[in-house]
Amino acid sequence: MANRPGGEIANRPLQFIFLCDCSGSMSLKGKIETLNAAIRESIPNMQAVARENVHAQIWVRAIKFADTAEWHIGTPVKIEDFTWIDLKANGLTAMGGALGMVADELKVGVMHERGLPPVLVLITDGEPTDDYRAGLTKLLDQPWGKKAVRVAIAIGEDARLSVLEEFIANPEIKPLVAQNADQLHRYIRWASTVVLQTASSPPSETRKEGEPSGGHVPVPLPPVVEPLASADVVW
Repeated sequence: MANRPGGEIANRPLQFIFLCDCSGSMSLKGKIETLNAAIRESIPNMQAVARENVHAQIWVRAIKFADTAEWHIGTPVKIEDFTWIDLKANGLTAMGGALGMVADELKVGVMHERGLPPVLVLITDGEPTDDYRAGLTKLLDQPWGKKAVRVAIAIGEDARLSVLEEFIANPEIKPLVAQNADQLHRYIRWASTVVLQTASSPPSETRKEGEPSGGHVPVPLPPVVEPLASADVVW
């Protein structure tokens, strides 16, 4: 078993999934370019976390959603081998479809039974144009979906925060609001280092037969961002 006295925890897989809004509004004010750059720059940080924790094996993938949701990077890739493919912005905001697709991948039987709770990072600048509640219900109905570490980053003031709060489903944790490029870089860096480090080093656990391994992972405090200057481009 994972935490028997005197024993070691074998490499346990951890799924880290970006859910990225690629709607037409993401093409404005450099938002999609900033998102691409921020995720690309997060990769060395994630690789450093993996090197420091030999007991976890981090796998990364990504979903994009616009008129429809689809896997942007569908096959899980070890973080050591991961490279980012730039997103392009166009269309609507099929967030519900994206949540439903993630739910399908977090079903018991699809997920490794000794895996760690997955990390889901939802990034959006607007509000869903499909039935997001159907996708969210499907996600939270999955034991792995319920135990997932769910982080939400709003890009600008037009994102519907109430939807992101429903996704997080924890009144103690609020969505992060990135008002410019620097803040978005900081928040994605935090999710890819501090949150990932916490999720890949879970506390000792007990579980019932048939339940997903991994306890509920406490989400660390987000970074403090600098106040915006008058010359900053604000989203």
